[in-house]
Amino acid sequence: MTWVVAALISALFLGLYDLGTKHAVHDNAVLPVLFFANVCSASVWCLLIAIDHFGGGLPAILHVAPLTPFQHLQLFLKSLLVGASWTCSYFAVKHLPVSLASPIRATGPMWTLCGALLVLAERPTWLQMLGVVITLASFVGLSLAGVKEGIHFHRDKWIGWLLTGTLLGACSGLYDKFLLGRQGFSAATVQAWFVIYLALIFLTLALAWKFRLWPRHTFHWRWSILVVSFGLLVADFLYFDALRHPDALVSIVSSLRRGSILVAFAGGLWLYGEKNGLQKLPAVIGVLTGIVLTLLG
Repeated sequence: MTWVVAALISALFLGLYDLGTKHAVHDNAVLPVLFFANVCSASVWCLLIAIDHFGGGLPAILHVAPLTPFQHLQLFLKSLLVGASWTCSYFAVKHLPVSLASPIRATGPMWTLCGALLVLAERPTWLQMLGVVITLASFVGLSLAGVKEGIHFHRDKWIGWLLTGTLLGACSGLYDKFLLGRQGFSAATVQAWFVIYLALIFLTLALAWKFRLWPRHTFHWRWSILVVSFGLLVADFLYFDALRHPDALVSIVSSLRRGSILVAFAGGLWLYGEKNGLQKLPAVIGVLTGIVLTLLG
């Protein structure tokens, strides 16, 4: 499987993850959702590690390599970064329409591209830069559509939370390329320890929620938590595997992955009955156009 195909399939499962997230956090406590979703993911990898350790004959692509203490620290730092990004994004998605939140999160590749320019010395073409401009214009279009739903981008705190989560996610994308492309970690090793450490991080937050260290919402278990876990497991594994390819550019992989907005946007209108789809559609098409231009570049 080429890195382009892996990134596109990752986009499909990321869209399912977005829809599952909206269902899981709607009128529900966010921190327990994050905790249980990551416990499900961590349990899968703990089982695979145990099978591999006792000679279960897993495919090489699922082998989790032994790590030094410093390498564990590197992956723990990734978990901290993603944990902060997800916490911001999940709270925002709870309060925003998914047909609006998903395209905003899709602007992540633009920030990743800027970071790749500055940090990784990647050199995008003029087509890729045009894609950035179109993405910015589409963001403005989304803000205008949001006004019709009473969401003012310049003063809505959940838009601020979503942008913060998106920026942290872009930083995580750059760090992924460093870990997988330059440090030589395998996709399985990164994902396994990343989700295990993430489950431990969210355990502390879930316990704080449990003991009412702040005002909290009631938690309800929902089947969509399993969709969140499964969708992200598959999407991230394919994403990490794509980044390991020596020819893969993090800016391209991230852009292709954001094709997930097609799934999330359509699902938001169809499954959740969200409004103003026609007003949002040009901006969504604009984001997708940016993705295509980035690929052509």
